[in-house]
Parts: sequence; C-alpha cells; structure tokens
Amino acid sequence: MIECSIPKNDFDTVQLAHGGGGKLTQQLINNLFYPYFKNKYLEQEHDSAQILLEGNRIAFTTDSFVVDPIFFPGGNIGDLAINGTVNDLLCSGAKPRYLSAGFIIEEGFPMEHLECIVKTMAEAALKAGVAIVTGDTKVIEKNRGHQIYINVSGIGVIEDKITILPNNVEPGDVVIVSGRIGEHGMCILSKRNHLEFESEIVSDTASLNDMVSHLLTTLPESIHMLRDATRGGLSSTLNEIAQTAKVSIEINEAALPISDGVNAACELLGMDPMYIANEGVMLIFVKQENASEALQIIRSSEHGEHAAIIGRVIESERNRVYQKGVFGNRRIIEMISGEQLPRIC
Repeated sequence: MIECSIPKNDFDTVQLAHGGGGKLTQQLINNLFYPYFKNKYLEQEHDSAQILLEGNRIAFTTDSFVVDPIFFPGGNIGDLAINGTVNDLLCSGAKPRYLSAGFIIEEGFPMEHLECIVKTMAEAALKAGVAIVTGDTKVIEKNRGHQIYINVSGIGVIEDKITILPNNVEPGDVVIVSGRIGEHGMCILSKRNHLEFESEIVSDTASLNDMVSHLLTTLPESIHMLRDATRGGLSSTLNEIAQTAKVSIEINEAALPISDGVNAACELLGMDPMYIANEGVMLIFVKQENASEALQIIRSSEHGEHAAIIGRVIESERNRVYQKGVFGNRRIIEMISGEQLPRIC
C-alpha cells in the first residue's frame, strides 16, 4: 500500500516556511503572536492597523525585506521595500504619507551597492508621494547575515467615508486582480537559481497609488476590500480573506492574467501560478453592480493594463477558495503549506 505523506505542521524550531505567507505563517500568528499581543487593532486582520488618533483615522504598517538576490530585473530590495509598504497602506484605503527605513547591513557590503539601493528607495518614495522621515542603521559581523535587510514602517491617512476591511466582503462581490500574476516570484526564482528562459521575466514591483486613489475617489462605497497578493500568491491571500470574512470565493482559471513567460516557466517547473508571489498586484473586491466600472478604472492606470475579473464571492459555510477549471472541473485551492519560493520579499 502506498502512503501519502501529510505536511508536518508542528515544529520545535522556526522553519523557513513560517515566513512564507502560507499555513505555517498563519499558525505562527494565530497560535503565538495573537495570544500574547491580542488587541482590537490586530483583530482587524489587515495589512495595516486602522487607528483613531486624536480624531484622525490613520493606517500604520511595517514590513521587513530579505529578498535574495537583492538586485533583480525590474528592481532591487530598495524600491521593493518602499513599494511593498506603500501598497500595504493603500490596501487599508489610506493615503500614504510617512515612512521609516531601518537597515541591517553585513560588514563588507559594497558601498556602491548601498548607494544604489538608497538612491532607488528615494526615487520610489518620491514617485509614491511619501517622505522617509526617520530610520536606523545597524551593521553586523561578516557572514552573520545576508548582505542587507531593510525594514520599512509607514503611516497613512484614511478619509472618513473610506472603510476597507476583510469583514466587508460579502456574497455577490466580484473579485478583480489588477495585473498579471506570478511575475515577481518567478523572476526571483529564475535569478537565484540561474535559470535561463526564452524571455526574461521582470518583477512587477510598483506602488499602486494612482490606481487605488482613482478607485476610492470614484467608488468609495463599492470597494469592499483591497489586498496585495505577495507571499503565498493568490492562493494564500484569497484563503486569508475567505476565512476572515467567513465566505467562500470561486475563481475562474481561464480568466487569470498570466504572461506567456510565467506560464511557460510554471509548466516547465511543475508550478502553479496561483502559488507564486507578486509585488505589484492587488486583489479588489467590489460590488457586482460596479465591477465593470472598477475594471475600467484599474485598466486606465499605469500598472493596470492586464487587470481582469477573475471570480466572485459565494455563500458557503466552509470558508473555502475554489477554482473552476477550463474544462469545467472544480478544485479546492488551499494555502501554500510549505516554503515554495523563500526570500521573495
């Protein structure tokens, strides 16, 4: 008799997969961090905490970046850090305002590389309309780290009429993805492992200010949820939303926007684009009656050319994500259970 192995979920030590954005990440958060840090802001279960501060609604977020390699087609760890943090604020419906930048640098790191990263961060911040107002630098001994790590925290302002939270998602909502999926994860994988494909795959890292601002200005009450599909790809992000909102989501496989390069690479390597990381792609949950208008707005923005309606929210007590195949078959999409692409952000 052939026995199928079941992914191990209990560990005595921290594994790479605990940082992969999938099941083990969720277990670490739910079983360790939440019980000790529990408060009403963490219970929002969003990319940013939405806080009322002296009468003003603000979003506050933080993110750490440990990508390998630190330079890649389409960007580097610097603009990745700025764009990723800005997008987390945008996903709360906030207008990003201020960032901090914390650097952990390994002894011997080339100064010209550091200057390139810092210059790129400054350019990305300027483009996103944010200011880097504080920071910190630490240097660790050689061979004690991986060249450079960057932590960025951000603050944004939320207008009174805007409320973007996972609990807003409801049956009937339409799911839109703002661009082609899998670009960043496959780019990092190919460069880290020196894989040569027919066409170079470029990271999609970008801040999506223009897109989100236009959406929230035009359809402030119709946009129920925004989430950037980074670690764990669409699969983990959709599952997180389904579990928090207590709904199920059905995705149409044929509607997923995937470039020929990523599609070919996934077929060659036996990978599923649903599980590949993104860095400039958002999931937008919008009222059904406003879906076409929202899609038009997204496609009019700089990074929304390939946006597509990919599914809908359905009533179900199972809080699942389903994918309808091109031949009419239907399968359950689970969160990633291990670490498929380490160090993608």
